[in-house]
Amino acid sequence: MSSSRRKAGAAIGLLSAVTVGALLATAAPSAAATTTTTDWSFPADQAAMTDVARIIHADTAYAQGYTGKGVGVALIDTGVVPVQGLTSGNIVNGPDLSIESQIPSLYQKDGYGHGTHMAGIIAGRDNTNGTGFRGIAPDAKLTSIKVGAANGAVDVSQMLAAVDWVVAHRNDDPRNPIRVLNLSYGTDGVQDRDIDPLVHAAQTARKAGLLVVVAAGNSGATAKVSNPAIDRYALVVGATDHQGTTNPMDDTVSSFSSRGDSNRMVDLLAPGRSIVSLRAPGSYIDTNFPAARVGDRYFKGSGSSEAAAVVSGAAALLFQRWPSARPQDFKAMFQSHSIYLPHATSLDLGYGGQLDLAKVLGSSLVQATTPVWTPSAGNGTLQGARGTGVMTFGSDTAKLTGEIDIFGLPFNTAAWAAASTAGTSWSGGTWMGRSWTGTGFTTAADGMSSWTGRTWSGRTWSGRTWSSLDWSGRTWSGRTWSSASGDANPGWCGASWQGLSWSSGTRTTAWLL
Repeated sequence: MSSSRRKAGAAIGLLSAVTVGALLATAAPSAAATTTTTDWSFPADQAAMTDVARIIHADTAYAQGYTGKGVGVALIDTGVVPVQGLTSGNIVNGPDLSIESQIPSLYQKDGYGHGTHMAGIIAGRDNTNGTGFRGIAPDAKLTSIKVGAANGAVDVSQMLAAVDWVVAHRNDDPRNPIRVLNLSYGTDGVQDRDIDPLVHAAQTARKAGLLVVVAAGNSGATAKVSNPAIDRYALVVGATDHQGTTNPMDDTVSSFSSRGDSNRMVDLLAPGRSIVSLRAPGSYIDTNFPAARVGDRYFKGSGSSEAAAVVSGAAALLFQRWPSARPQDFKAMFQSHSIYLPHATSLDLGYGGQLDLAKVLGSSLVQATTPVWTPSAGNGTLQGARGTGVMTFGSDTAKLTGEIDIFGLPFNTAAWAAASTAGTSWSGGTWMGRSWTGTGFTTAADGMSSWTGRTWSGRTWSGRTWSSLDWSGRTWSGRTWSSASGDANPGWCGASWQGLSWSSGTRTTAWLL
């Protein structure tokens, strides 16, 4: 890619996928490079991370020495797999709160592929010497909290527990305190935000000093933003289309990106179409969208998920520059120092334009005055937060609905909201009186730190235990996923992840509703 459209489509088309992968594996440049292998090896409708960095002017940050060092980013998603780019020492596994945590071979692994893709965008790096694949903040420390199963399914109660865990453990590593929380998920719940539990959780994280970055949604120009993007305090991110160039002046808002309405619009825009990041071989999206593979290592995805991940990485760079900044300070700076897109309407732009790190770094830190809005009481219903999404248990079709949590036990949102606000919802490995996981980090022989324990084995809401045969046949071999039944989808459905498209052809929604 360059600042003008590429015309050498025929020549580019001669490179096979294998050839491209080999080139990238051996000669991928640093993120700050001005001339890159990817300039001529990728078709013009894809954006490698080097290209994304140039679009948002992250190269300005790199030139000033800002790489996210000393800043923690929490990623609540579908987990990560230990592929090249996520094994150089800056990725840590928090607790696995997914149903798959009960199967040793699936514990902490990303069977869906979404979390791995997000982690690569935010903080991926091949090594520590500045060469190879790089995410936006390659020296940030990323903590992965897995909640989504192998088809992305997750219940709202799991999300609440995950956000609370991040708040409770944000300072576990004093050298890399968690300052950014990436939420690339959403539901279509329309519950009033002044009582919605998901909104309350996001607001609790912000009050604890975390910049909460939320994907707007992928329902198109006329759609409202998803939940918890309805939270007015969060930084809500929509996706732009780079048009095959690194010149942001020709960028448009992606057709799939939710714009919102007068009740809640997007705060910031960032590249979100055909973003090339790390691939989880044999995962759900890898199996079902093979056209999205880029060589052997990479995968391209489109959605407000990708845009949110770009912004989360950018925020880590800024927290390194201004460690005393508050979440509201950066939200205001992102908005006031963004790029106006000539081809965008006022609704497209929302409350700001497209991310521009050069403009932000060229400004002075100013303490923002935050509007005072009614905070969410959090005492609304779980079902209202779920919207139309319903989790089912395999072939017996038992549904998780109503005011019961993932354990099948009655859940009092008012009691939870009070505990979440007070910071008492977690006690060791127990959340709201439910024993979920272990009580601390351990370091394996490979140097990867992980939260311990899989203590909720045998729980059920449908009459069948979660360690049943629906899951026991799936394994991770270190290279690909396999299944005794050959089934790529173990039978769950539920809330969605905001990775809209995984192929270069017709966009296929990844909402798992």
